[in-house]
Amino acid sequence: MRSRSDDVEPWAAVERALERGLCGMGAVSDERSARRLDRFAAVPDGAVMWTRDPDGRFVRGVLTGPLEHDRDPAAVAVDLVHVRRCRWSEPVEEHRAPPAVVATYARGGRNFQRVRAL
Repeated sequence: MRSRSDDVEPWAAVERALERGLCGMGAVSDERSARRLDRFAAVPDGAVMWTRDPDGRFVRGVLTGPLEHDRDPAAVAVDLVHVRRCRWSEPVEEHRAPPAVVATYARGGRNFQRVRAL
């Protein structure tokens, strides 16, 4: 959920999402990001999502609602404007997260991606 924009503080969107029970992404800037948003919107409710918090811990979430557009100036400021409701669990240390999740994050990047079993 980190913004793809280098102009936004890297963890601001993650902190907002965890505090407000959201999962999401930033503004659509091109065809590629539009496709990413379409894929995110199509994920069914009940799907499991993962993120990392600013302390590097893994946080498991479950999507619980449809795609919404958040026009709040605070959402725009952290580039988290396309959101879905998400029920987040308590953060866990890396050794308690599923190995496939850890491996996905080890590849780096800021993309919405599927976690594949190892």
